[in-house]
Amino acid sequence: MNQKKKDPIASSLSRIRGQVDGIAKMYEEQRPCIEIARQLAAVRNSISRVARDILTSEATVCSSESNRNQLNLVLKELLRY
Repeated sequence: MNQKKKDPIASSLSRIRGQVDGIAKMYEEQRPCIEIARQLAAVRNSISRVARDILTSEATVCSSESNRNQLNLVLKELLRY
């Protein structure tokens, strides 16, 4: 049996999608604000982690001179938060 190894970044993005769907449901159900805020913070942290992972894995590709300026702009945007 040949099992494909699942891409960890794709898995993380799928999990984040589930978290966001859960937050939308919590909002619709008028759950307490603090519960929603905790989940929003968790999603924000997850997105930051995925962004870091993507940038780390693509650093060699993005390190060419033509992409370096673009990479620096993206990093500055990510670090604002």
